[in-house]
Amino acid sequence: MKSLRVVIRIPALILATAFLYLLWLIGKYPAAPFKGIRRRWRKLMLRAWGRSVAAIIGMRVVTTGDPPRPPFFLVSNHLSYVDIIAYAARLGCVFISRGDVADWPGIGLVARSVGTIFINREKLQDIPRVIAEINYALDEGLGVVLFPEGVSGPGDRVLPFHPSLLDPAAKANYPVSYATIIYRTEPDEKPAYLSVNWWENLTFAEHARELLKLSSFEASITFGSHAIRSDERKALAKSLWSAVNDQFKPMVDSALLDSKN
Repeated sequence: MKSLRVVIRIPALILATAFLYLLWLIGKYPAAPFKGIRRRWRKLMLRAWGRSVAAIIGMRVVTTGDPPRPPFFLVSNHLSYVDIIAYAARLGCVFISRGDVADWPGIGLVARSVGTIFINREKLQDIPRVIAEINYALDEGLGVVLFPEGVSGPGDRVLPFHPSLLDPAAKANYPVSYATIIYRTEPDEKPAYLSVNWWENLTFAEHARELLKLSSFEASITFGSHAIRSDERKALAKSLWSAVNDQFKPMVDSALLDSKN
C-alpha cells in the first residue's frame, strides 16, 4: 500500500504543478503592469499550489494565532523542505531558500517562477544581492519568509539564527514577525522527526520517497503574538531566536537522538 501511494502521488504532483504553472503563466503577463493585481495573482497561485500539494501528499495544515498582513518579514524554525509547502498554503509568500532548491523537480520550477530568493550561503559576496531582492519584495508589498537557522533539523531544538539576512530589517528598523512549525504523523506511522523532517544523510529523492509513503500527517504552524524590531542585526537575531525558541515544542528528545548516534 505504501509503495502504491508513491506511484499514485508522484504523477499527481507533476500534473498539479504543471497545470498551476501554466495557469500562472497565463495570468502573469496581463497582470505585469499592475502592481496590486500582480501581487494578488502571485499570492493566489502560490497558495493554490501549496494547498494542492498538501492535499496530494496527505498533509493537513493547522494554524494557531494570527498570520502577519503583507508586506511582512517573518522568520521560522526549519525542519524540512515541506515547510515551504505548509507556509505557501497559508501565506502565499516569497521564500529565501538555499540555491540548490532551484534545481529540484517540481518545487524548483514553482520556486523559480514565483520569485523565490535563492542564496548561496557559502559565498559571502552573494549576500548583498539577496538583501537587495528582499528589499524589492517588501517594496512590492509581499511577505518574505526566512529560515535563519540555515539548515533543517530533527526538531529537538532551535539552532542559532544567522544574522546576515536580517540586515535589511535591522537597517530599516522593520518589524519582524515570527512563527514555529512542527509535524505530527499518525500513531501507526514512522514518527515525524524521522519521516517528515529532513536531517539525516538522505538525498532529496530518497527522503521524498519515504515521505510519500505516509498515509497522512499534520503541519502545525503557530504565529507569534507580536513583531520584533532592532536596528542591530545581531541583537535582532538573538531576540527572534529567543521568541521562536520559547514558542517551539520539541518533536523529539535530544537524548534519544544522542542514543541513536
